[in-house]
Amino acid sequence: MSYSVYLKKNEEKRIAAGHPWVYANEVQRIEGKGKNGDLAIVYDSAGRYIGKGYINHLSKILVRIFIRDSAEPDKELFKSRIAAANDYRIKLGYTDSYRMVFAEADDLPALIIDKYGDVLCMQILSLGMELNRQIITDSLVELFSPRGIYERCDVNVREKEGLPLRKGIVYGEFDPRVVFEENGLKMIADLENGQKTGYFLDQKENRLALRRYCKDKTVLDCFCNVGGFSVNAAFAGAKSVTALDISQKALEDVMENSRLNGLGDKVRTVQGDVFQMLREYKKTGEKFDVVILDPPAFCKSASEVKGAYRGYRDINILGMKIVESGGFLVTASCSHYMTLPLFEKMLREAARDSGRRIRTAEIKTQSPDHPALLAADETTYLKFFVLQVV
Repeated sequence: MSYSVYLKKNEEKRIAAGHPWVYANEVQRIEGKGKNGDLAIVYDSAGRYIGKGYINHLSKILVRIFIRDSAEPDKELFKSRIAAANDYRIKLGYTDSYRMVFAEADDLPALIIDKYGDVLCMQILSLGMELNRQIITDSLVELFSPRGIYERCDVNVREKEGLPLRKGIVYGEFDPRVVFEENGLKMIADLENGQKTGYFLDQKENRLALRRYCKDKTVLDCFCNVGGFSVNAAFAGAKSVTALDISQKALEDVMENSRLNGLGDKVRTVQGDVFQMLREYKKTGEKFDVVILDPPAFCKSASEVKGAYRGYRDINILGMKIVESGGFLVTASCSHYMTLPLFEKMLREAARDSGRRIRTAEIKTQSPDHPALLAADETTYLKFFVLQVV
């Protein structure tokens, strides 16, 4: 049975404009009886139809709208949405590795599907999508005949939906350490234990853009993770690449990825806390032609922005101070709450406090296989700046 959800007066503007989330505090009343995960039809305060989606009273996001017309959420709808999302990526020229489905941006809220060669990895982050897990899996098999499908449903946000954490193979038999191709390079995605679904696909275009700055240069890649930037820098002809991370396991993966591409002699790893190591480089006077700062999100909620701002500023000041004159600082943030205007403000303050003269060479965001909805600023999250220290 469907619920009928009626919004408070004027609360429909954001949602009617295309934002898919209905928060519980925006609702005037709910009619009908059912259970969490059932379909809910959303109306404005005057009773005009807005859309429908799955309801979950356990979540702050009461309804995630993904149908705006008269369609029904059956297998054909899921299959056609997934096919349309994939077609978009194919038309952009993506082939071996890319984000096939990006949740709300592809009208499939809370569903992530990434492609690594002939293996798919999916993340289901809401109760409504969880109840369609088998339909989604069957659709992927019928559409793409993958060698295998892995699920990374071990994200803490699932607990807010009343869902268990889970990961593992859901289709096929394969080693979850998958070799795939990105920007002409071979890389490994560790679907079982890697970050996100095994690799940070959203920086694909930015790793390619990095190459123009690295030929015959000394490069320091901070928070290097498995070495996406490091390997691209070495491939571009860097004189030397230092990959810095606190995780020994990540550094082992850096060297494996480097060796896969015949670049092991150009990349060296350093294990340590990035903040401490940057202070040590500053203290000893060691400098680099290119410094890359691609940290994990310093804030995952609005309440953490103030502390995160200080962290981003401090690390960018240190980064600017150890770049050779004429060299480049490549700096990024993957936190939605650290907005582009706020990130730019932080960089201006860092430039002033570093005592270096800085100019902007490039500003980029997540790669086009991670499209963003203009009506939902949460879907725009990645900021990527190339700054020259002049």
